[in-house]
Amino acid sequence: MATTRTATTHWEGSLFEGAGRVSLDSSGLGTYDVTWASRTEQPNGRTSPEELIAAAHSSCFSMALSNGLAKAGTPPDSLQTKAEVTFQPGEGITGSHLTVRGDVPGMSADDFVKAAEVAKEGCPVSQALKGTTITLDAALA
Repeated sequence: MATTRTATTHWEGSLFEGAGRVSLDSSGLGTYDVTWASRTEQPNGRTSPEELIAAAHSSCFSMALSNGLAKAGTPPDSLQTKAEVTFQPGEGITGSHLTVRGDVPGMSADDFVKAAEVAKEGCPVSQALKGTTITLDAALA
């Protein structure tokens, strides 16, 4: 069964001088300030679309990798995944770099990297980011 999640942004003013607030409607987890400067300069307590995509990519990838490892008979004790999403003004989102460290008893380093590559390709957020460069640094902790 398909699911739909929602977020809403209220924006006021021009792109460069304006500001907005994005609310995570489905979960009700909160409302976050967003500005052009938080995208292209320092965040200064505000988020950006790219940070939200990085959160989505790191969590989606972790779920995909965890599932793949469990199906292979080596469920992880833990996975730590960081996603770094790059935004280039005038071009858009150009890539996402995933770094994962896993504690996976009974698994070789080579098998972990292979499983991480499969998860990177199969993760639905990776699928949504096709057309950008997605790189991966995977290692056992």
